[in-house]
Amino acid sequence: MKRPLPSGDFARTVDIVEESGVATVCQEARCPNLSECWSKRHATFMILGDKCTRRCHYCAVDTAKPDPPAADEPSRLANAVARLALKHVVLTAVARDDLKDEGAGHFALCVTVIHERSPETTVEVLPADFHARRECIETLCDAEPQLFNHNIEMVELLTPALRPQGKYRRSLDVLRIAKDLAPHIITKSGIMVGLGETTEELHQTFRDLRDVGCDVLTVGQYLQPTLDKHAPVDKYYPPEEFDELGAFARSIGFLSVASGPFVRSSYNAAEVFEESKRRFDSQNRATNH
Repeated sequence: MKRPLPSGDFARTVDIVEESGVATVCQEARCPNLSECWSKRHATFMILGDKCTRRCHYCAVDTAKPDPPAADEPSRLANAVARLALKHVVLTAVARDDLKDEGAGHFALCVTVIHERSPETTVEVLPADFHARRECIETLCDAEPQLFNHNIEMVELLTPALRPQGKYRRSLDVLRIAKDLAPHIITKSGIMVGLGETTEELHQTFRDLRDVGCDVLTVGQYLQPTLDKHAPVDKYYPPEEFDELGAFARSIGFLSVASGPFVRSSYNAAEVFEESKRRFDSQNRATNH
């Protein structure tokens, strides 16, 4: 399994991202799809800095005391989105447990400013769990992103050891609350495989996500960021097993499923959103009639 070399608009994307001064999860999380996505002028921006208040044993983002949120970050971000002419942008963020609202207000402002600067651009948000605080999730939903994404990351049994500051059920609560507050917003979640889970555990996770109204699912292979500081890979899934997982997820009602070795939450996010939006709208029309 290989990734393509940089081509197309890669250099232009690098220049715009660097000039914006906004971090990207593409770089910070060492995403294997960076060359492909940036060659197509696709980038996933990571707001609220590049230092996380949590330490997960699968994540390459640095854990350290974060800097205060930059007041001009929303405008710099919106400018970069406009220059890249993005039709769909994904905004993620480090966990900011140090802030009173855990960064929800800053996150919402970034969405609002993008909508003002690029009204045709759809916005997908991928926040941390906000400790499932309803008021924080409501602040972000009120900014009207087109898609609310929060990753379940892994099956329930593995969560305490690999994601000690997160909770499986709390992540489900985030998605449930978002759907309850804004049923017109598409919800999405992602999971990594290859950490030691069983197929039945994965199927149960998919069911749990559907039970809280999650509309879209991404399934990708876990890749160990470093040999000595991160959890080891237990298994590399062959493409046919990803196909089987994707087929099961579709069979239980997900509007859109992306399942493959290099799939990440924001990989081909625009195409995944368009597919899910068509089916979401069709489903709502059928319900209303």
